[in-house]
Amino acid sequence: MLTIDGSHKNPVTDGFICAKVRRFGDRVYGPDRLLYPAVRKGRKGEGRFARVSWEEALEHVAGEMRRAKKESGGASILPYSYGGSNGLLTQDNFDARLWRRYGTSRLARTLCAAPTGAASMALYGKMPSVTYQDYPHAALIVLWGVNPSASGIHLVPYLREAQKRGAKLVVVDPRTTALAKAADVHLAVRPGTDVPVALAIHRHLFESGAASDAFLREHAKGAAPLRERAFEWTFDKAAAVAGIGAAVLRQVAELYAASSPALVRCGWGLERNRNGGNAAMAVLALPAVGGKFGVRGGGYSMSNSAAWNIDRPWIDAPEPDTRVVNMNQLGRALTEYDDPPVKVLFVYNCNPAVTVPDQQRVLRGLAREDLFTVVFDQVMTDTALHADVVLPATTFLEGYDFARAYGPIHLDLVRPVIDAVGESRSNADVFGDLCVRLGVSGSETPATELDLLVRVLDELPGALGDNLRAGMSPLPPFGAAPVQFVDVFPRTPDGKVDLFPEALEAGAPAGLYRFQADPATSSHPLALISPASDRTISSTLGELPRPDVKLTMNPDDARARGLAEGDLVRVFNDLGEVHCSLTVSASMRAGVVSLPKGVWRRGTRNGWTATTLAPDTLTDIGGGACFNDARVEVASLAVA
Repeated sequence: MLTIDGSHKNPVTDGFICAKVRRFGDRVYGPDRLLYPAVRKGRKGEGRFARVSWEEALEHVAGEMRRAKKESGGASILPYSYGGSNGLLTQDNFDARLWRRYGTSRLARTLCAAPTGAASMALYGKMPSVTYQDYPHAALIVLWGVNPSASGIHLVPYLREAQKRGAKLVVVDPRTTALAKAADVHLAVRPGTDVPVALAIHRHLFESGAASDAFLREHAKGAAPLRERAFEWTFDKAAAVAGIGAAVLRQVAELYAASSPALVRCGWGLERNRNGGNAAMAVLALPAVGGKFGVRGGGYSMSNSAAWNIDRPWIDAPEPDTRVVNMNQLGRALTEYDDPPVKVLFVYNCNPAVTVPDQQRVLRGLAREDLFTVVFDQVMTDTALHADVVLPATTFLEGYDFARAYGPIHLDLVRPVIDAVGESRSNADVFGDLCVRLGVSGSETPATELDLLVRVLDELPGALGDNLRAGMSPLPPFGAAPVQFVDVFPRTPDGKVDLFPEALEAGAPAGLYRFQADPATSSHPLALISPASDRTISSTLGELPRPDVKLTMNPDDARARGLAEGDLVRVFNDLGEVHCSLTVSASMRAGVVSLPKGVWRRGTRNGWTATTLAPDTLTDIGGGACFNDARVEVASLAVA
């Protein structure tokens, strides 16, 4: 029996492990684990497969890729992957080399973090942000669109320590989460209204004299147009749009202006709507306008995985000049693209049947009999049920990798602790094999996971490779807990904060720092959100047994619809409907309902999940997903 627990090697986690990963052994040895390659024998979606050898499977895959390229060109092949928790060996190495050299369609990986990533890159470049260790130094912490209790549990002890030391805590979230209950101020904003709320704070900073003119002159550009765009957003106007009190919004603005060190943790919840990129821009610009940098515990905090500045030279292949497919519009790509149509779909490190917007259109595309689909995964996912070939992948417990932490600045060499289960193989081994079969391996030595491991160690910048070989956890040149604008500075072309990037102004539908109105209608008035839960990591572990999936609704909304706790309900809009049970809770603000993220089709009464209700429209900046722009109505399933 495999037991998983926390290691004390990393002082930030210090033996503390999240409950999700503690259950990972149930995936490794569970009934859904893929143990050998197989080919489809029934209709797509039925899950009827016959075992074959790796040689048969890979030659079949290579043959279909050769045929598609010959008949329709390389762009008729669509590689489809995500995998936010993957390291340097499990993604963007031999797979990227294969797709680039074979000239396939390119994938815009924009399902998560694309708007916030585009905003932070435009503002600051890859500047490292405040790490967990420095949260206790802050006098004010603003958690904006993030719930660490569900999606970053290792931050919670540092938040508690900061509060013990006297820090004020502000939470911006439509839900009353555990941290919102413990906060000094909770702004329960309507989904998609973060832009005016943040701009109202900017307006206060500029108009009250709390903006740091000295910092803006020395370290930033574009403050004037930002100030101009913020000016219309008075506390009253922003509060009315967001559905919060003007007085409490003023309280937050005054608290932020007066506090130092002041720290904003910008999450991904605020980006999942039509205004997501501008929301991230407005929130991340606050410490620059307010002059909150230059002190330990002050500034902003996001993922620090890019802090190492690793450029992956081992891919050794330029991007082809082929079409780019936004992964949020997979359904369109599979059902509408015709120049050329998608003939081969290769899915790995993700489960788009339940994670991508417009689920019904995605499933219609996956059901195409003329589409050859490969799914390379650890378990039989909802996507794998529609595959022509399934390939069994190893888990992080069975192979090597280089793992970069999100919050702390930490890099480590992952080593296997168990043998590969069944006939599963690593990403590097499988894509290296396909490179050879398809004639794109070049003059390199045989492409295996160990070959790649050695090459990455050799090509990591500085002394990182030598440190990892010696069993050490390396430190970046600026240390494990850098102070922004003391130890690290913007990695922009001119080294300054760009508060008004012209490229984003030109590309955003309404321009920078602009608000687009709510898409609700009289027939579908409720905003549906699908936040991270304590059961899954996106959809990973979604195959494991779980309690009944429930829609959470505010008591006032339930009462208006004649609904009560435990009722069976249908959540619906023009895209589809989900059948599930109802829980009524004051933790959800009125006008908003919630279904958990990452639920598999087996988790609801009718086999559809929250993504069937989400439009495949894109965010204003970054081309991200607009999950929280789903507008729905809810009715009793019994009445229906």
